[in-house]
Amino acid sequence: MADLSKFDPNAAGNPRNNIFGLPFSEDDSKVVLLPVPWEVTVSYGAGTARCAEHIFKASRQVEIFDAETPELWKSGFYMREIDKKVLLKSDYLRKEAELYIDYISEGEEVARNKFMCKSVKEINEGSSLLNKWVYEQTLDLINDGKLVGIIGGDHSTPFGYIKALSEKHGAFGILQIDAHCDLRKAYEGFHYSHASIMYNVLSQIPEVSKLVQVGVRDYSDEEWQYICNSNFRIITYFDQTIKERQYEGDTWKHIADEIVDHLPEKVYISFDIDGLDPKLCPNTGTPVFGGFEAEQVLYLFKKITASGRKIIGFDLVEVGVGEGNEDANVAARILWKMCNLLAKSNS
Repeated sequence: MADLSKFDPNAAGNPRNNIFGLPFSEDDSKVVLLPVPWEVTVSYGAGTARCAEHIFKASRQVEIFDAETPELWKSGFYMREIDKKVLLKSDYLRKEAELYIDYISEGEEVARNKFMCKSVKEINEGSSLLNKWVYEQTLDLINDGKLVGIIGGDHSTPFGYIKALSEKHGAFGILQIDAHCDLRKAYEGFHYSHASIMYNVLSQIPEVSKLVQVGVRDYSDEEWQYICNSNFRIITYFDQTIKERQYEGDTWKHIADEIVDHLPEKVYISFDIDGLDPKLCPNTGTPVFGGFEAEQVLYLFKKITASGRKIIGFDLVEVGVGEGNEDANVAARILWKMCNLLAKSNS
C-alpha cells in the first residue's frame, strides 16, 4: 500500500505524481488505466490518439474529494505510460488510411489499384495486432487482480479488452453511450473500424449477452436492420425517442431505470464521448447535435450500481484534442467519476 501520510488531498495536483495528482504506483492501485493511442480508421476528425496525455494533464485540476465516494481514491488509481510504438504505428497507418479513404470516396475500385489493396491489407493487419496487444495488456492486469479502464483513441480500441473480460467473467452486458451505433460491417473496408466495434464484439464475443445503446442519433439503414434482426440482443434508446418521451412528460429517472432493467448482472460501460452534447466535446471525431449533459450520463451510471449490478470495466474513447483543451477537461472529470464507480462496484 502507498504511504499517504505526507499526501495532502487538498493541495494542488503534483505534476510528479500520476493521474489526478495521486501518489500511487501501479502495484499500489486497484484501478489501472491503459491508454491506447490509436485512431487509424477515423473517418472524419482526428486527434484522439493523443487524448490520454491531455486528459492526464487536465486531471491535475480535478478535485479528488467526491461526497458520494469520499475515500475510494485511497484504493489507488493509476495510468500507465503511453506506448510510443503504438502511437507511431497509428500515425503511420493513419496516413495510409487517409489516402485510401480519399480514393474510395471518389468511387474508385480498390481492386484496380495495387497500392490501395496493399494499404487496406496493412491497415487490417495493424488493427488485428493492436487488438492482440490490448488483449494481452488487459488480461495480464485482470489476472493481477486489477480493475481496468481503457482511454482511447478511437472506439475500435477496447475490442481486445472486451475479449479479455469475456474470458474472466463469462456472460455480461455492455452499456454503450454513443451518438452512433457502431454496427457497420467492415466499414470502408476496415475490418476493425471505429464504426464497427459493436458489430465485431457481437459477432466474435458470444459472452456479450446484451448490448444496450443510449443516445444514438446518427445511424445507417444497415445498422437499423441489424438492430431489428438481433432478437433483442441489442436494445437501442435513440436520442430523439428519449427527448420526445421527456417532452411528453416522462422523466429521466424513469427512462434510466428502464435502461438499467435491460442490463444483466455484470455490466461493461463503453463511453464514446460524442454521446454528449457536442458543446462539451467539440473536437471529438464525429460530433452530432443533440446528446446528453454529462450529469445525465453519470446519473445513469449511478443507477447501475444502485441496482446491485456490477460494473466490470469501462472505456472512455473519441476524446478530441483542441486548442483550449476543453474536451480533455470534461473527459478528466468523467474519468474521475468512472474510476470511483468501478472501484465502488467492486469494493
